[in-house]
Amino acid sequence: MSAPRLFKPRLIILAIILAIGVFLRLPPELFQPNTGPLHALESLHPRPDDQKGGYDERLYEAYAKAIGANGLTSYPDIVRAYIEKQKTLPSSILPPLRFFYIFLAYLYHALFSTPERTALHYLSSIFSMLTLLLSAIFASRLGRSGYTLGVTALMAVAPTQLHMSQHGLIDGFFTFWAMLALWSLWENLRSPRDWRWLALYVFALCACVITKENAFFVWIAFIGVIVANRWLAFGVVTREMIIATVLGSLLGVVILLILAGGVGSLIETYTLSVSKNYTLDYAIQTGDGPWYRYLVDLLLVSPVVLLLAIGAVFTIRREQKVEWFFALFIAISYLIMCNIKYGMNLRYANMWDLPLRVLAFSQVLSLSRLFPRAQNWLIIGATSVLCLIEFHQYIVLAVNFPLYELATQYLMYALKILKFSPQLHP
Repeated sequence: MSAPRLFKPRLIILAIILAIGVFLRLPPELFQPNTGPLHALESLHPRPDDQKGGYDERLYEAYAKAIGANGLTSYPDIVRAYIEKQKTLPSSILPPLRFFYIFLAYLYHALFSTPERTALHYLSSIFSMLTLLLSAIFASRLGRSGYTLGVTALMAVAPTQLHMSQHGLIDGFFTFWAMLALWSLWENLRSPRDWRWLALYVFALCACVITKENAFFVWIAFIGVIVANRWLAFGVVTREMIIATVLGSLLGVVILLILAGGVGSLIETYTLSVSKNYTLDYAIQTGDGPWYRYLVDLLLVSPVVLLLAIGAVFTIRREQKVEWFFALFIAISYLIMCNIKYGMNLRYANMWDLPLRVLAFSQVLSLSRLFPRAQNWLIIGATSVLCLIEFHQYIVLAVNFPLYELATQYLMYALKILKFSPQLHP
């Protein structure tokens, strides 16, 4: 079949996959009975029944309201108020220096006159859609036949991606910026000294830093990938790329310094947040465990995808640059994240969804080569079954249960491994 004839059907299939993924990520407010503009499609959208939100959402909402009441120039006062309040509390609350998410929620509220809580939900939904689109673009740039459709299909129904799109939580928002930075790192390695990729890389790293402190895990993983390039040869490491890696993070820190009102306030904010977290009952009860805690949680949510990804890691060959790139990103960030005392939660692993699905699809392709005559049909069939399993997991966990927090015991309650009725909202 000629390339033009083959291109059009694939483009149509990709559009259908993206449309399904976007529909599943639409915010729940659009489907409210008699009030939402899409209430006629209410029965078709698998939104969770539980929309009460949690404590984090209320804090993001309060910070966004503070910007609206006092203006952006008052942000150092917001940070100082947090410091004074945090000193009096026995445990940690999230800091206002997760600025980018809070500011965009305020901006959305100001532009469209939506309540701040609704603006948070809309932001989570929009950026989950953008992550899906970014996944399709990233996969298409890997130079592998079939990856665009396969990886995009798996991301369209990834349970934790769908879950983050339905709640006003920052982790899905952060995932977009982390994946944008990861993509731009890949492109900089493959196209050295291209100022467009360098500029995107700097911007994405800066956005990560001013979004959440988890940017440190991403940055360390990038350093590890850059160092490993000496032996694995993903591409060319240039002086400009090294400068961009430092500059992007440094710009983010400078912005946080300005927002915090100085070095002292910035350091005190994070020191209080971390130290008080050690006395937070919820973190003690749900945020600890052995190094393989994330593997257990991922196995509960996406069992087949995780097993296929692990299989890809154990069969990886030196010349498989794509697989090494994603496997190293997961492994290095995992090494840090699994050692954070009282700081483990599957929400923080949301940025591994795309790398895991690239590895899983790679393993599907590898296994399909055992049956060359039926290879294409096996790939289509296996990917379709995977998507059905993933979507079923989302329905069981987030819709039927319905799950809010992605802690291990709640996952086990949802899957009926444990038979008790948990308190869903700590």
